[in-house]
This record gives sequence, structure tokens and C-alpha cells, in this order.
Amino acid sequence: MAKIKDHPLRYDLVNELHARPFPALTVPCHAVYVAIKEAEHAVNRDRAADRAHLLALLDRNGSPHPQPDATHFSGAMGRHHLKWESHTEFVTYSAFGSGVSSRAFDPMEADVFPQDWLAGAPGTRLTSVLIRVEELPQDEAEMLAKLDDWFVPESLAMARVVDGAAVIAGDFRIDPAGHMRFAVFVKKGTGERRVGRIVQRLCEVETYRAMSMLGLMRARGLSGKLNTLDPQLSQLISGMNSPDHSPEEVLQTLLKISAELESLAVQFSFRFGATEAYEAIVTQRVSVMREVRVEGRQTFGEFMMRRYDPAMRTVKSVDARLRGMAERATRAAELLRTRVDVERSAQNQKLLESMDARADLQLRLQTTVEGLSVVAISYYAANLLAYIAYPVTEGLGLSKGMSMAIMVPVVILGVWAMVRRIRHKFH
Repeated sequence: MAKIKDHPLRYDLVNELHARPFPALTVPCHAVYVAIKEAEHAVNRDRAADRAHLLALLDRNGSPHPQPDATHFSGAMGRHHLKWESHTEFVTYSAFGSGVSSRAFDPMEADVFPQDWLAGAPGTRLTSVLIRVEELPQDEAEMLAKLDDWFVPESLAMARVVDGAAVIAGDFRIDPAGHMRFAVFVKKGTGERRVGRIVQRLCEVETYRAMSMLGLMRARGLSGKLNTLDPQLSQLISGMNSPDHSPEEVLQTLLKISAELESLAVQFSFRFGATEAYEAIVTQRVSVMREVRVEGRQTFGEFMMRRYDPAMRTVKSVDARLRGMAERATRAAELLRTRVDVERSAQNQKLLESMDARADLQLRLQTTVEGLSVVAISYYAANLLAYIAYPVTEGLGLSKGMSMAIMVPVVILGVWAMVRRIRHKFH
């Protein structure tokens, strides 16, 4: 019995759903996370360079290699478990180790990624995170004392998440060693994969926050350019009816500004679109943690609302301003082009009227000339006929003057009829 054929991508599409599983973490433990991005204007990464960099790290620890075309890898690396993921704009490395150091957020934990190896990365470090995972103490005051000692109280965000399974905390500041810190206090009995999901989401929140805020830096640079173009555009639009400049000159200047705005839109459209997508991921990752306030402290959602959302609104505002200016320039150019077309039509109408008048004058001159032509042709025709008819008229006893008097009216009428017929054929 014949079987139905599977779509060639059927299994690939299903496997993609399970391509990046959450780690399973046993409390206490720690995580070191690094995200590397290529140059600012680069969109697609050099996959071969990323793979070579990964293999250099694995070879240092005698770890197995991933598949040749893999975009993710998870496996043992010495005393740690490594997780590697390749994304469109960046690549991430996560190292999970059991136990925690006596010194909270000890920079030595980050040595799992050697400095010389990081220096050879195909890109720059976008974010570096240290996460400390401990068991939630019975006395909540003990936990709060640790957090006040580890983080800056003014910017500390914390919340009880995932139905009270854990308490997460962080101040979103970079410590002297160059790392951002997060603490996770896990309730006893919480499953290993749930702990892994919490840690993974913290890493994702920080990564996509950093990626989305790249749009803010670009938006600030774009604002200066728009501040220069906006007065020029407004002045051109307000002076469109001024007689000081011809519409053609204004149109050329307006088209130049429109071209510059379109060029800016092309340069910034990808970054602003990516910022919108990354912002949505950050918001989603925070919401799925189902935060509950702890001791009146601000939650991650509140921190994002106060510190992060204004940045995203700035990006959206600049993006909307760029689109609005481009639309204004386009509408103004269309109006001005219409005005130029109307004026040209009026000029053409006047030109046609002038040509009409000249044609009428030529017709009158032609009529006058035709009258003179009839006289001239008739004169010569009558003389020729007189010579031809002379033998006949002499036999009839008619003088030359009498014969000419008889033939001239007939010749004039004949020539006039011939000229009229020729003119009638031409018209």
C-alpha cells in the first residue's frame, strides 16, 4: 500500500520547536552568560566564524563538537554545562555550574570563558551576566539583607515569580568586573527544569533589553539629523506660494530633502523594526514570570515601566517622526508637482493660442496671396491664349483688344476656380 509523502521540511519544522530546551539546574548553582554581537551595522552573522570560535572553546576542554550546520549546542564542558545559541544578530554562551562561591558573584566564576578566548570573539560583548542561585531562606529578612548588600538599593528590582517558586532580584548595573548580576532564591522542592526556565528567562530579558536599546542610541543620532531637516522642510512647504522662487527650484530642493529622508528610512528601518520585536520579547518574558511584589520593593515590570519603556517610546517617537516627515515631503512634492503641471499647462495653452493666432494670420496672408496669384496667373494665361487664338480671331475680324477683352473674364474665372479647388483639397 502506497504511503503519503511527507513535506521535505516536516521534521525540521517540528525539531525547531525543541531546538532550544531549558537547562535543568540543581540548587545551589551559578550561571555565566555572555552575548556577542558583530559590528553595529552588521545584520547577518558570519556563521563560520561563530562555529570556529565555539570549537576553540570546546577544544580547550576536550568537549565534543556540534553538528556542522547546527545553530545551537548543549553539552558538558569540564565542570560546567555549556549551552550555545546562534541568533540572527548575536550569539550567546551559557555556562551552568553546580554550587556557589563563598564570595557572592565572584568574578572568578566568569573564567569559564577565558579572557584571551573572549578577546578573539568575532564581534563585541553585548552583555555579560552572573547569576547566583540559592535556596530561599526561611527568614525573609536574611534574604533582604543579602540583596541590600549585593545590589544598589535605588535601582534594585525584585519579585516573587512563577507562583511563588522563587524570588528573583537584580539592579541592572554593571559591576567593576564588567558583569551584570542577578540573584535567584528558589523555594525548596522546586523542580530543576523550572529553575532552569527562570534562569534562562533572566538571561533573555537582559539580552533582548540590550538589543532593543541599541535602537535608542540610533534614534538619538537620527534626531539630530531630523532637527536639521525639519525646519528646511517646513520653510519650503510654507513658502510654496511665494513668488520669490520658481516652483521648479522649490521642487528640486524638496525632492532632495525627500531623497535624504528616504535614505534615512532605509538605514534605520531594520534597527527600529528589530527594536520593536525585541521589546515585545522583553515584555513577554517579564509577564510570563507572573511577578508578585516582595516587601513593597519594585518588581521587574515596574522597573521596566520606569526605566525601559521611556527609551522604547523615544525610539517609536523618532521612527514615527521620520515616517511623518517623509510623508509630508512626499505630499508637498506631489502638490508642487501638480502646481508645476498646471502652470505648464497654462503656458502650453497660451502657446497654442499664439500659434492659433499666427496660423490665422498666415491664412489671411495666404488668402491675399491667392488673390494676387489669380491675377498674375490670369494675366499670363490670357496672353498665352491670345497668341493661340490669334489666327481664329483675325479670321473673325476681331481685333486683338476685343479678343483679349472677351478672354480675360473667362480666364480669371477658370484660374480662380482652379485655385479654389486646390485649396479645398488641402483642407
